This record gives sequence, structure tokens and C-alpha cells, in this order.
Amino acid sequence: MNDSSDSNDSIHTADPALTPDVLVVGSGPTGLLLAGDLAAAGVPVTVVERRPRGISNMTRAFGVHARTLEMLDARGLADELIKGGSAIDHMDMFGHVTLDLTRLRSRFPFLLVSPQYEMERLLERRAVAEGVQFLYGTELLSLRQDHDGVTADLREADGGRPLTARSRYLVGTDGARSGVRESLGVPFPGAAVIRSIVLADVRLDTEPDVMLTVNGSGDSFAVIAPFGDGYFRVMGWNRNHQAPDTAPVDLDELRGIAREALGADLGLHDPRWISRFHSDERQAPSYRVGRVFLAGDAAHVHSPAGGQGMNTGLQDAANLSWKLAAALRGRVADPEALLDSYETERHPVGASVLRSSGALVRLAMAHTPLQRAVRSLATRSLKAVRPIADKALGMISGVGISYRAERGSHPLTGRRAPDLGLADGRLYEALRRGEFVLVTPRGARSAAPEGVVRAHWRSGRGSTLLVRPDGYVAWASDNPDPAGLHAALDRWTGHA
Repeated sequence: MNDSSDSNDSIHTADPALTPDVLVVGSGPTGLLLAGDLAAAGVPVTVVERRPRGISNMTRAFGVHARTLEMLDARGLADELIKGGSAIDHMDMFGHVTLDLTRLRSRFPFLLVSPQYEMERLLERRAVAEGVQFLYGTELLSLRQDHDGVTADLREADGGRPLTARSRYLVGTDGARSGVRESLGVPFPGAAVIRSIVLADVRLDTEPDVMLTVNGSGDSFAVIAPFGDGYFRVMGWNRNHQAPDTAPVDLDELRGIAREALGADLGLHDPRWISRFHSDERQAPSYRVGRVFLAGDAAHVHSPAGGQGMNTGLQDAANLSWKLAAALRGRVADPEALLDSYETERHPVGASVLRSSGALVRLAMAHTPLQRAVRSLATRSLKAVRPIADKALGMISGVGISYRAERGSHPLTGRRAPDLGLADGRLYEALRRGEFVLVTPRGARSAAPEGVVRAHWRSGRGSTLLVRPDGYVAWASDNPDPAGLHAALDRWTGHA
């Protein structure tokens, strides 16, 4: 769909209560984080969700990686989520290698096992507190855009009344079957990578030696992770039993998969819920069409291996939210270029996650002697060559993801900023204001412009960093460079 200037669109009147600056379609984790960020920045935002109010606990995502916890920390939310989850610092893979997550250079050197519904409850509460308007039980019918904004035709569930919303921007975070993406006419190429995965939350009579266990035989694989409340998430697949998603599933089927993949069923019992699903690998070629953006599963879906799906969507939201807010508040020299950078930065990340998660699931599905030999070689390489293991952990956890910088930039530009020690706290505490943070040497007295938080190093470091609201370095210098800092502030904040 192209940006058009249809005069009928430009004079279309919306419900006065439905004229936010940003309309977010979909209230999963990606949409909730995005909406909460925008509202915290003073941007009026409305979330449209087809489901009725009330969040189901039948969710597939359960792993929160280190980079996502850092982003939650920048919003004052990480510690609360951690209290209700189970932190895992080692992961056993195929009986050959144990990955040591404590090597992650992060305040959160672990994988947090926490069901998706806990993430959604936390983010929804924040969004409500910031003043986000929610329209539950409401679906998107169509959208059209012009030079000034987007008009969305909505309808309340079960044939309810029609509604019209008018916004300056619209973001589709409405999942793999995105109505926003379909309305735009954006393709979603790809295919199913694995079918008939059985998923359940159960109790175990015998707990595994390593809390996060991944193993596979020639025809089955299984994953076990603890929630910390006595229940374990168990995911399994059997090559010889490929059933449609709608086929009945019971605990005996999962017990059989566990026995084959793990050597024992560990006494699975008392399922909290159990289901069957399939997993696709797909990515939209474009994340932006005019004033409409795609994020999360609406833009990309991956295999469940590595638990990167929800995390990647949340990182999409963190990247896009501050850029939309800056464009709407006039705090950037070139708003169109800034908004374009969302796709430029996040599309390669989505493609990388497709490759890495796809490689992991294919290792788990290894069947032939050659495939299993490749798996053995890969896992032994992770064990024997520490830089390979560290790079793999960095990509899966998200702390190793960086964005391409312009030629000639400082080596730190585009890289994730760790939680640096500042004279009056930590970097990620300073980021809780949702603004850029300018970190300068002690004694430096240059004033910070509007929209920039000023901070000094706790140590005697002499470098200067301009850190974006999403925790990535926008500009850096090892030596005093007033002209370079002036240009960076002018480019990124609209003020020098």
C-alpha cells in the first residue's frame, strides 16, 4: 500500500475519543512496551486488541534474555519480573556442552524463565499508569493513509458497533496473522520449519540435573525449563508423529517424546495446560510503509529454538518507540530519516534471528548420521573454542547485537552500552527518563540541551558517550571534541 493523498481520507472525521497520535494494533508484549514508552514520553496512544480484556496464561514464550532484562531495567521493571521467575545460568545442549551464561557481560548474566503472561501483566500495568487508552474486544477492518495520518476502520467484537480512529502513525504488533500487514499488502514469505510441537506446563517427579536442558535423539527432541513455582515448561517433538495443530494431545504423548529424547519421562504429571502448535520462519520485506510500521511477530516469526521471538519483538518496540516520540515532539533534525532507521536497524536483526534459531532447531532435529555428526561438531566447538561460545551467547541473549554505524565513526557507535557506573548511579537508571544520556568526564561543564540527561563517569575515564534512549551508543569520542559533540546533539536531538 502506498502513501496517498486521497481527499476523502483527509476530510474523514473520526470518533473524537479515537484521535491519538499513535494507534497500536495488538496488545502482546511488543505492543504493550511500545505503547507504554510512547505514553511515558507524553504521546497520546491508543491500543486496539481483538481479544477481550484478560490475559490468557496459555502462552508459548517463557524465556527473557539478558538484553531484554536490561531494557526492562531502563524502565524500572526488571527487578519485579525477576522476583517472580527462575534465573538459569547454565544450559545443557545435547549432552555435549553446557553453556555458561555467567560469562555474559551484563547485570543479568542469566536466562529468566517467566511465562509471557507475567511480562504482559507487568507491561499492561505500566501502560495503564502512563495513560494509554485500551480498546479490548475490537478488531481492525481496514486502514488507509494520506500525507497527514492514518485512518483505521474498527469494529467491536461479535458484530458490535463500527468505530473510526485517526492517528498520525499506526503500528501493527498484531502477531503472525497481522491484519495491519495484510491491509498494507506486505507479503510474509517463508514456510513452516517444524510441525506438531507439543507444549505443556507440568510438574516433575524427577528434576533434571541442569535446569535448562535441550536434548535430541534421532527422531525426537525435548526442552525442559523451570518456572520456579514447582512447574516446568516442557516442549517436545517426534518426527514419527506429525499431527495438525487441531489434533488431540495428551500427557502420554509428551511422556513418550521425553523418554526418547531424554532417556526418561521424569515423572511428568499434573499439566497446567497442554497444546500442539507449529512454527514458521517468515519475515516481512518492509517494516515501514508510509506512516505505518510493523513490529514483533507481525514483522517476523522464528522457530522456538533459543527463545528469541518475544525478546526480538520487545527490542523492536524499544527501538521504534523513542524514534516515534522524537519525531512527534519535534526533537530531531530529520524525522523521516530517523523513522526510516527503524527498518534499517531492526530488519537485519530479524533476519539474523531467523538464521540462528533455524540453525538451532535443525540441530535439534538432526536425523541422519551426517546431520548428527554436524551437530556433535558444532556443540563440541562451542565447548572447546570460547570465543565461538561467547559470540553465540551474545547473539542469543541480545547483548551482542549492534547496529551498523557510518564509516569513520568511533568503534563504540551503534553498539549496546553496558550498565556503566556513573558518578550518581548507573547508566540504566539514568535511562529511565526516556531521554538521551550524555556521559562526560568528571569536571566537564558543557550544558546538556533539552531532552538530554547529563551524567559523569564514576571513574576517571576521559571519553564522552551520547547514549540513545534504547541503550545504544549514538556518538562517542575518546578525546574532547566540542564540534563533534555539537553535531551529534544537533543530529540526534534537534538541539546543540
